[in-house]
Amino acid sequence: MSPFSGISKHWVLLALSITFIPYVFAADVDPAKLDACPGYRATNVKVSGGRLTADLTLAGQACNVFGQDLQALSLSVAYETNERIHVKITDPTTARYEVPESVFPRPDANRVVSPHSAAIQFNYTTSPFSFSIYRTSTREILFSTASHPIIFEPQYLRLKTNLPGDANIYGFGEHTNPFHLPTDNTTLTLWSRDAFGIPVGTNLYGNHPIYFEHRITGTHGVFFLNSNGMDVKLSNVGGTSLEYNAIGGVMDFYFFSGSETDPTAVARQYSDLAGHPAEVPYWSFGFHQCRFGYKDFVDVASVISRYAAADIPLETMWTDIDYMDRRRIFTVDPHYFPMNRMRDIVAYLHSHDQRFILMTDPAVAYLPDDPDYGSYHRGKDLDIYLKAENGSDFLGLVWPGVTVYPDWFNAKVAEYWNNEFHLFYNPDTGLDIDGAWIDMNEPSSFCNLPCDDPFQQAIEQFLPPPRSNPPPDPNAPIFGNVSQPHIGRRDDVLEPPYAINNAAGPLSSKTAFTNAVHANGLQEYNVHNIYGTMMSSATREALLSRRPGKRPLIITRSTFAGAGAHVGKWLGDNMSLWDHYRFSIAGMLNFATIFQIPMVGSDICGFAGNTTETLCARWAMLGAFYPFMRNHNADTSISQEFYLWDSVATAARNAINTRYRLLDYLYTAFHQAHTDGTPVLHPLWFKYPKDTNTFPIDLQFFFGDSILVSPVTEENSTSVDIYLPKDIFYDFATLAPVQGTGSTVTLSGVNLTTIPLHIKGGTVLPLRVESAANTVELRKQNFEFVVAPGQDGSAAGKLYIDDGELISPPKTTSINMTFKGGKLDVRGSFGFATGVKVARVRFLNVLNVPKRVRVNGANVYTSNYDATNKVLDVDVDVAFDKNISVEYS
Repeated sequence: MSPFSGISKHWVLLALSITFIPYVFAADVDPAKLDACPGYRATNVKVSGGRLTADLTLAGQACNVFGQDLQALSLSVAYETNERIHVKITDPTTARYEVPESVFPRPDANRVVSPHSAAIQFNYTTSPFSFSIYRTSTREILFSTASHPIIFEPQYLRLKTNLPGDANIYGFGEHTNPFHLPTDNTTLTLWSRDAFGIPVGTNLYGNHPIYFEHRITGTHGVFFLNSNGMDVKLSNVGGTSLEYNAIGGVMDFYFFSGSETDPTAVARQYSDLAGHPAEVPYWSFGFHQCRFGYKDFVDVASVISRYAAADIPLETMWTDIDYMDRRRIFTVDPHYFPMNRMRDIVAYLHSHDQRFILMTDPAVAYLPDDPDYGSYHRGKDLDIYLKAENGSDFLGLVWPGVTVYPDWFNAKVAEYWNNEFHLFYNPDTGLDIDGAWIDMNEPSSFCNLPCDDPFQQAIEQFLPPPRSNPPPDPNAPIFGNVSQPHIGRRDDVLEPPYAINNAAGPLSSKTAFTNAVHANGLQEYNVHNIYGTMMSSATREALLSRRPGKRPLIITRSTFAGAGAHVGKWLGDNMSLWDHYRFSIAGMLNFATIFQIPMVGSDICGFAGNTTETLCARWAMLGAFYPFMRNHNADTSISQEFYLWDSVATAARNAINTRYRLLDYLYTAFHQAHTDGTPVLHPLWFKYPKDTNTFPIDLQFFFGDSILVSPVTEENSTSVDIYLPKDIFYDFATLAPVQGTGSTVTLSGVNLTTIPLHIKGGTVLPLRVESAANTVELRKQNFEFVVAPGQDGSAAGKLYIDDGELISPPKTTSINMTFKGGKLDVRGSFGFATGVKVARVRFLNVLNVPKRVRVNGANVYTSNYDATNKVLDVDVDVAFDKNISVEYS
């Protein structure tokens, strides 16, 4: 949450009036000049099985574009698997920063495979040195630095590859851009910043230097393991190209072969390197509600009661920083959110099978003279705060005023963070949270450069902000009847010679200074982009120490590659705009399908600005198909809880009803993702990789493997143009078959409480027969199977069930559903007791009334045939604890 979300309009206008100190970005250098640099010459090339090494020496007069060209480099190439090649170029004479293994673990460096068995190959030219990656089976070049010399300087690394003229590039986050990236003069900057309003085309909160390229001939991926600031440039000038411009680190590239036929293969290959996504608890897929601006505990309790009165399932209530005493983490305001009343709310939620989560920021209020703020003093005693260049604790400016920041590299930071969680979130004496929400971890600072006096700026910015309403009666009834220091000198890490296109200006603007020093000696200049992910890991450890063995739900704002193995992500401080409604799909697809962070969603109805009834109704339905579903908005905006408009309430009930019936289907997809990295969402081209019409589509997507979601995306419209590939689909509402012809179809009469959904042919869907008020009750509902045959008449599906909570559940149920020749077989292992029945099976596209229907070989007479929609319903009503077969003829 940016300071521009504010606590009052006066404060917002003040914040907006603050100007940055002058800063001049490095002038763009003519690409032709860079391509005229000498590059390097490869010598002493050695090949041993799946390993190649070489020395690289400067091949001519140095360019010295942004510093002195290094005279000598080292090249190493390793065929790490049959699908992955690791190419690394380093300085052999000087140790340079690399992403720490503790943040991004590497595979076993001693294991390589034979190039003869590899799906991709490394090829090189000696002088000037260039290299390419090509597909073994077709010799198609996937990546090539030919005619683009490598530039390697102390604070500038440049590597450039040619691309096809019609390149389909996806990835490189975090940005607000189309999913299908434009290649015409696009700069993608990677540098974490507090990006209020998620402006289009600028660097946002996280950093994922991974891209997938899709061609008719296949899909492959490239990952640049580098956490320094960088610009990635896509250009069509002189041929289409992709260029990396990094301000530090080393050239550390991983190339993934992907597949010629299955785009999901490259996602699994990247996941094998970056880490498979963490499994989350079953309840986390429920609906979540939050607001920045709940005034007091009475306000929070009222929202919970109003959702119940409106019959809208609320799984988890969240509380933003409002609950804190003067915005200090690990505190509650004794007048507005007293501990005993907040504990009453948590107890009420838990007694109704609901959950509670609240905000925890990294910045700790700097209060050396306040003995009552133990969280600061315990950290000071352990000396775990990030240091300024002069060795003192680095001071920033965040919500509580002047702050210090935990140093996640400090050997004692886990002891500190775990202890604070144990003390404040203690089930017996504190707030018994069910998950964690971490924010401001870019890390964000509100201090304007040069930030010589953060104490004065705290006064000028009204930090911590005052309360705008009187405190409530501490005994007010709830859940009743519902009514409506000195900064060191600046050097090249503060103003590097190559200035990336950071939207905030200088690298240290609105964040920790880049010359701040961590406990292990690393400067913030190098590790800035991994601060949020390190906080994520520490928070996961703290939650596990509270509830050993139970899966945590952690939602963070700032992420780096590999974060999905620990946390989920929300897409930050968006706006109540139709553009942001539409862009949310692209952002979600990036994180869920490419970055391997599938627990992702946008603030439904928008965070900042005032939503409208129409936008909120449409967003409530779209949000039901985000993996992470949460309504959240700002204190300067109108309230937007779903129950405030009749149409939005109806839309939410309808969408949540569908979501909850599909929850085990989604849960199964997440389990698959955790097992092997298969994405839980799919762009259309994942399913139809040869259909060029699908390549740019990012307003439709597959929820799970088989549910095509096609939301209305224009204001005041009751129709939507959707693309249906050449395949058979089924309308989710009527179950009637719909034949796609590889063309656009207009759906009319889509009212505010409906979202178009289609089932992809070839699917057996496991559904709960009915929705429920919460996920505990949902798990008591019976199952039904919807058999949606593909064009070949067959269908298949999977279902995974466990206790929904434990990291290593002792018992699981894993089912495969297959349909062919009129017969459905449901077979698997039933280790975990489902406790429910299979109520019925629904066969789709049945052309005639069958003569005979059998369940487990016995004739049944309780079936119903809908001739209009070609649906055969068979009542099964058997315990779901063994194999089942249902057939018709």
